Amino acid sequence: MAKPFLILQLRPETEAADDEYAAFLRKGGLTADQTVRIRLDQEALPENLRLDDFAGVIVGGGPGCVSDAPDKKTEAEARIEQAVLSLMPEVTERDTPFLGCCYGIGILGKHLDGDVSKDAYSEPVGVSDCKITADGVNDPLLDGLPENFQAFVGHKEALQALPEECVHLVSSPTCPFQMVRYGQNVYATQFHPEADGDGFRTRIQIYKHRGYFPPEAAAELTEMCAAADVHAPERILRNFVERYR
Repeated sequence: MAKPFLILQLRPETEAADDEYAAFLRKGGLTADQTVRIRLDQEALPENLRLDDFAGVIVGGGPGCVSDAPDKKTEAEARIEQAVLSLMPEVTERDTPFLGCCYGIGILGKHLDGDVSKDAYSEPVGVSDCKITADGVNDPLLDGLPENFQAFVGHKEALQALPEECVHLVSSPTCPFQMVRYGQNVYATQFHPEADGDGFRTRIQIYKHRGYFPPEAAAELTEMCAAADVHAPERILRNFVERYR
């Protein structure tokens, strides 16, 4: 029997978490029984968790920032961050298939002692113009994507420099490090590969008071999401699942 994928979610808002999970299933070509879903806002990682039991790990996005000072993080944000970080030594040492989406690039960067901060490269909720780098052209997770594509973004912190031993796969004018790889199987994106217009419209309503954009801009952003033609990034999820299934 094929191993399931471990999906770790960080969002404390049930509507947002459910929508994100449904997108992972739909865009990855997965069914619920092919995954183990853990909402870290509600439960801890099992003490007997073994990464060998899973085909790969997918980490979703969330409102927390790894670069925030400890006294600026809620108890839940600190607990979630520690839970995901606790897996990273084994993930990177054993080159376990891993795909971190948005928050996940901060986790990978922090684990690798990279520079993750709000100094530069934050992107408001919207669409980013992404470009596959020379090193990304032949990467299997980018197979089938055009050299230039658009992706949904919305983040306060970002990698300020490429961590050691990472390969730079995708860039954009507003945020250079949109996708990186460590080893052969550990990936992270700053953009949301699972997001489409419907999903981002849902998140705009949920997070309009969380500092990503002025609340009065919600209607305009919702219209932007409806008009955006964003489809290429979801191929990354499908490629990840098909490669490691």
